[in-house]
Amino acid sequence: MKLDRITPLLAMAAMVSCGGPKSPQDVLTVNDRKIDKIIAQMTLEEKVEMLHSKTNMSSEGVPRLGIQDIKYADGPFGIREEGVPNGFQSAGWVTDSATYFPTGSALAATWSEELAHMYGKGMGKEARVRGKDVILGPAINIQRLPVGGRTYEYLSEDPFLAARLAANYVKGVQEEGTAACIKHFALNNQETNRGSVNVIADERVMREIYLKPFEAAVKEGGAWAVMPAYNKVNGYYCSENEHLLNEILRGEWGFKGITVSDWGGTHSTMGAALHGLDVQMTGDTYLGPALIDSVKTGAVPESVVDAKVKELLRLRFTVEAIPEDECNLATASQPESRKTAYEVASKSIVLLKNSNDFLPVSKEAKKIAVIGLNATLNTQSGGMGAGVKSVYEVTPLQGLQNRAPEGMEIVYAPAYRNFMGRYGRNARNAAKTIDEAVDPKLLEEALEAAKGAEAVFFFCGTNKSIETEGSDRTDIKLPVSQEEIIKEIYAVNKNIVSVIISGGPCDLQVVEKYSKALVQGWWNGLEGGNALADVLYGNIAPSGKLPFTFPVALEDSPAFALGNFPQKEEIQGDLFGNQYRQDIGGQRRANIRRSPDAHYSEGIFVGYRWFETKNVPVMYAFGHGLSYVFFEYGQPKANKDSYKMGETIKVSFDIRNTGSMEADEVAQLYVRWPESRIERPFKELKAFKRVTVAAGATSKVTLEIPVSELRHWDEALNTWALERGPVSLMLGGASDDIREIIDIEIR
Repeated sequence: MKLDRITPLLAMAAMVSCGGPKSPQDVLTVNDRKIDKIIAQMTLEEKVEMLHSKTNMSSEGVPRLGIQDIKYADGPFGIREEGVPNGFQSAGWVTDSATYFPTGSALAATWSEELAHMYGKGMGKEARVRGKDVILGPAINIQRLPVGGRTYEYLSEDPFLAARLAANYVKGVQEEGTAACIKHFALNNQETNRGSVNVIADERVMREIYLKPFEAAVKEGGAWAVMPAYNKVNGYYCSENEHLLNEILRGEWGFKGITVSDWGGTHSTMGAALHGLDVQMTGDTYLGPALIDSVKTGAVPESVVDAKVKELLRLRFTVEAIPEDECNLATASQPESRKTAYEVASKSIVLLKNSNDFLPVSKEAKKIAVIGLNATLNTQSGGMGAGVKSVYEVTPLQGLQNRAPEGMEIVYAPAYRNFMGRYGRNARNAAKTIDEAVDPKLLEEALEAAKGAEAVFFFCGTNKSIETEGSDRTDIKLPVSQEEIIKEIYAVNKNIVSVIISGGPCDLQVVEKYSKALVQGWWNGLEGGNALADVLYGNIAPSGKLPFTFPVALEDSPAFALGNFPQKEEIQGDLFGNQYRQDIGGQRRANIRRSPDAHYSEGIFVGYRWFETKNVPVMYAFGHGLSYVFFEYGQPKANKDSYKMGETIKVSFDIRNTGSMEADEVAQLYVRWPESRIERPFKELKAFKRVTVAAGATSKVTLEIPVSELRHWDEALNTWALERGPVSLMLGGASDDIREIIDIEIR
């Protein structure tokens, strides 16, 4: 049976021409009449067969009716290599290499909606080459904890920044005909006990902070798939949470696509069937024979099953199945994707400190010392989380060598060993402990390399075994005695540039003291080394901005300050690791029953909202990032003095580049309610724009804030509400770098 399909873009164009703009979700409904006829032909057994996994990365179609399986691909920063049918071990293919894009926190550091869109398009296109229908990404949970194991995957501590990037990433993926499966819905903000923890958060906190990126990805991005998280929210697992899946996602946001459990994240037949889950991954324990029995006994109406099958067929009709003989014919990585990966990497690098303009390093330098194992480690895979079999990966050392001016000598010394914990139990020469003492021989080599160098690039930070899915860090300290090593280097050469290679924030108090410059380099994809070298050598100006706060001390951050994390009770092992990754963790299968509570009593005061409202000093603020030039901000002007619901605030101003090279600036607009009658943070991000300004030139910029974005969640009325009164618009280059303020009125 051949399926006649209408492509998503043509479907949307047709709907617009026939009756004005429609919800992006309505693209999924254009074949509903045909789908209803198909469902009428199906047996109950065929229907239920679609509601659980077929292999580790697929779910069943309807073979008798010629409807193909749905094939999933792990993401979210590269299409994962092919695994064996019922596991995550490599299948050993030669055509499944893909583009390794910078990870989520690096993408977020670009503060670029355009780059997020290009990134998504690259991911979507490469999924099609591999014959995949659904990308399990982007991961868009809020970075609540500095120690979060998946901080590197997530986008920001700020819901507005995360929402803008998420919506554009999703649009890019789906424009290429691949479905984006946004994850992990919702409030999956820790890896510790993630399979059982019960998040307790009030409605305002959920709506204003944790659900914002998902709402934008569904309502604006038009996401076709959603992955419920492992954890519970207010007493109910996300995979069977009526409030999240049926009332909010489908009811309020108009979601028309499919929900797919996280792997091993389904917990019951009745709960999942009646409260919003479509596909159990993996196995058929709940949405299999038990569901058939429940329908036959009348416990679950067959109409509930029909509704799930309809959502699956909507996706199957929207995403064209690629025949087996037309995919995986060549390496998935596309040249334009690699170019995008470079663009993201080059614009994500954050210059944290630059004393006396030490950077960029002089191109006349005769000797550069590169010290630190992180300069040579690949970051495309590692730990428990998703990885990429990249076509190549340029390490920082290789990038510095590739871009080095003629006559420059580059010497390298590793200085420390790699701590891999349980992920490198058999690795040779690995560090035995995370705080392993300095090795005298390695230190001697590093000091010899540093002597006489015009600049020392000290590569520090973490790795993908320390920051990993399945566990959170115990602290943000630099591992394997990196602080002691930099002190020793400083004694022989004070021209140190510390480059932090990590996914999340690290404690930089010691290295900051001994460094003339500090650079946050991220896990920056297959072109990361070249991008970093271009910044360090001054071929391009650094332009990244921090998507989260670097605290002075971990104890200053809200969840730690209030004693909300870690929870007192910790369950042995990880839900996913226990079931699927015994090859890595060596854990035993565990029956997890306890549910420790995670109280989000900091409320809406997450990240910079907490630090600024509570007047707690930070190491580096949200939005911070220096350049090799200075930007002057002109006096901003609003298009009106007062606004009401349905209108848009437009703030226009000039940005002047006073330097001698082209550079990008990210203008940030925050709002403050000086006379608010409700509890609010000191200020909140509500608009931003990345702008390229030529040397000595001036660019005109306009930032827009729909008045609807200023609403708060009124728990008494259980809806969004707009407060009237004065509002200060605060313009600058970071949350702690406000240049201009203008006042308006909301009426």
